Amino acid sequence: MSKRFVALGDSFTEGVGDEDAGRPNGVRGWADRVAEVFGAADPEFGYANLAVRGRLLPQVLREQLDRALEMRPDLVSLYAGGNDLMRPKVNIDALMRAYDAAVALLVKSGARVVLFTGVDGGDDPVFRRMRGRVAIYNEHVRAIAAKHSCVVVDMWNMRQLRDRRMWSADRLHLNSLGHTEVAISVLDSLGVSHALTRAVLGDPPSVDPRVQRAENWKWAREHVVPWVMRRVRGESSGDVIKPRRPELLPLEVERVPRKGASND
Repeated sequence: MSKRFVALGDSFTEGVGDEDAGRPNGVRGWADRVAEVFGAADPEFGYANLAVRGRLLPQVLREQLDRALEMRPDLVSLYAGGNDLMRPKVNIDALMRAYDAAVALLVKSGARVVLFTGVDGGDDPVFRRMRGRVAIYNEHVRAIAAKHSCVVVDMWNMRQLRDRRMWSADRLHLNSLGHTEVAISVLDSLGVSHALTRAVLGDPPSVDPRVQRAENWKWAREHVVPWVMRRVRGESSGDVIKPRRPELLPLEVERVPRKGASND
């Protein structure tokens, strides 16, 4: 089992959408949940989370890669590029060449590397327009993972993440249910026993079209317009944000039983 876990990336890995006022930056997220499972089994386990919301892929690599390598982790997660794909113009091939080089360095350091595909937003009228870009990005991720023998968490094929009840009010970030789903998939992909459980939501409720339109307008006012204005001003939601766990430190967590473990 891993002794040193470093998480790299943007808002997805920082934990945005999974609010927890008692934690740094006011969020928890899937990476914390994964770290808690490791930490419950080993009090000397160390965890650092360098991810910062709003970061583009080049920024993630420039600001976080060397710091991660200095910590000599045996497990690293990397997800970045989603913010780049949302820009009006993006050179995906160039982005992924830099991504490939970064993954090569992480693997060469001896770390086991976890990569992620993007989520399929085909059911969303806004993010459906990005579907082709995300699919190209995902094919690059899969090829790079195969080249370097990395673990891939295939969120594109996680059908449950297409349920809006897994997402926060901004429709861009996963809520606590969604982050738990990702944590489970990460742990399962690593072959780590755990006691996390997936949500059983049942069929989504039917929504009156008039109510849906009103909700869409409210979402646009509260989330889309501020996002556009930040782009116009050249600002990012992460401009004043610092990494939540910039150092590789042990976790103070309640010990929880793992699947199949004795309760004695």
